[in-house]
Amino acid sequence: MTQNMTHRQHPIGSGFTAASTAREVLAGIDLSGINVVVTGGHQGLGLETTRALSTAGASVTVAARDPNRAAARLTGIERVDTGRLDLLDPSSIDAFVAQYLDSGRPLHILINNAGIMGGPLVRDARGYESQFATNHLGHFQLTLGLLAALRAANGARVVNLTSGGHRVSDIRWDDPHFTSGYDPMGMFGYGQSKTANVLFAVELDRRWAADGIRGYAVHPGIVYGTNLGPHIAEGVARTATFSDEQLRAMGLIDESGQPVIDPDREHKTTQQGASTSVFAATSPLLADIGGVYCKDNDISPLDENPEPVIFGSGKLPPATVVPHAIDPQSAQRLWDLSEELLKA
Repeated sequence: MTQNMTHRQHPIGSGFTAASTAREVLAGIDLSGINVVVTGGHQGLGLETTRALSTAGASVTVAARDPNRAAARLTGIERVDTGRLDLLDPSSIDAFVAQYLDSGRPLHILINNAGIMGGPLVRDARGYESQFATNHLGHFQLTLGLLAALRAANGARVVNLTSGGHRVSDIRWDDPHFTSGYDPMGMFGYGQSKTANVLFAVELDRRWAADGIRGYAVHPGIVYGTNLGPHIAEGVARTATFSDEQLRAMGLIDESGQPVIDPDREHKTTQQGASTSVFAATSPLLADIGGVYCKDNDISPLDENPEPVIFGSGKLPPATVVPHAIDPQSAQRLWDLSEELLKA
């Protein structure tokens, strides 16, 4: 990709800020009659996303590995149901899709929110590296399966939760499943999966915009307030382990060990973190724009000359999108690879 390439990563001046909350973004938006699916919508960012969309009038289906546990956490939220979904199990994904399609409901918004981050190398039953398989491939299968319901909405949006961690790694085209080169913290695997989330949104928008289906990738910020500890993206099932000293060096906790909330530096509450998800899912400002990476309730500018990410430096990478994550040729290549991996 050249620096002079045409791209859509231009902020639009939404009027919101990094500190805006999901409910502030949804103020004045009526989602009555709108059907939403949120993967992992019962904890962390997903829970706040579900709550905000429901408050605005939407009907939300929360997809979770344990629907009963999810339902308990969703008590008191109106117009919410649950369905079983294990993103590492293709048969579970197919069953969720079949159940949703059998309901006959159109799907206006799909938020691919769930994911995992870091940790030792784990493979699924197919031999696929688990972060790529969960964060990207499971959501890819789910989204393709729900295409008929998305088309039936006559105007739908697919939102992929990504992260500034996409800057860590492009797709490892020759070895996406890490037969070698997996780092102890698993951050290259995480970075690859987050790049995949962006590329998927880019290619989905190219392929499906004519059907009224638009794609978005969202960086929510560095979000606290879940039962899973600090993490750099979505509601995760496992996290890389950092010492308090490392977390202080990265500016994530203060001397007393409490989370640092500073939206201008990406350190957000769950209410602030969920805001960009609902912005991408609902904002009328994006009605004619898709295939973009959003952060802080706006479209991110493009960092055309990113500095390399150096682990151990005590600095987190910035969250601005970089060229390898929006490369249209890579986006098409990843789509084709993902289809082949699902057939295997």
